[in-house]
Amino acid sequence: MLGILQGLAEFLPISSSAHLSLAPWIFGWPAPGLAFDVSLHVGTLAAVLWFFQEEWTRLARAGFEIIRARKVQTEAQRRAVFLVIATIPGGIAGLLLNQYAETIFRTPALTGAALIIMGVVLWAIDKLAPTARPMDTMKWQDALVFGLAQVVALVPGVSRSGSTIAAGRALGFSRESAAVFSFLMSMPITAAAAAVKVPEAIRESGLGAPLLVGIVASAVSGWLAISVLLKYVSRHSFGVFAWYRLALGVFVLWLVAHRV
Repeated sequence: MLGILQGLAEFLPISSSAHLSLAPWIFGWPAPGLAFDVSLHVGTLAAVLWFFQEEWTRLARAGFEIIRARKVQTEAQRRAVFLVIATIPGGIAGLLLNQYAETIFRTPALTGAALIIMGVVLWAIDKLAPTARPMDTMKWQDALVFGLAQVVALVPGVSRSGSTIAAGRALGFSRESAAVFSFLMSMPITAAAAAVKVPEAIRESGLGAPLLVGIVASAVSGWLAISVLLKYVSRHSFGVFAWYRLALGVFVLWLVAHRV
């Protein structure tokens, strides 16, 4: 169940970290811990590599060409550079705020409030922003804004995809372009987090069936989420996800207020 939640919520703008932290709290399950949660990201990492395999091949070649020629010329090379720029803020914030990400940021009340606030922000930006810019108009400043938006997703409930897609829409990118770049920029930060946390999860609980099943479920549901979202946003707004966030956030805050 946690693997399915991770896969779906990582790419839909509804916050995977919120669902992973809230599910055990709501249903009374033993909390597996942040290391286990991050390990499930191995599945969504596989999903984004699998779904965009042709794009990753082009980006890898572009990276080697940049190193060899020591200059940036093609669109693929620029995109590779932009992914590096977008990754830097999140990497720095992850190192500096890791202690808070494991404690204060995971409180249900904060998560519920973040779900509501980001839901309103996503709805408003998506409704008011223009949709004219394709991804090939991106500049380094845009990539930096995407990266800064990723920083606030350390708080469960904000949503990494939600904050970065909202940033892209605020910059005028089309819904599909904002979503694709958000998905691509999830790879470096997810790979780095997994490299740190997966060994910790293995030390805590071993490389057993629960972890492996969770990773596989996360990969399959993550691939489905990417496929569905890209088709959906080509014709619809992000409004349905904003309303879901509002409903879940209100429910969580209600539970916080009524639980002893």
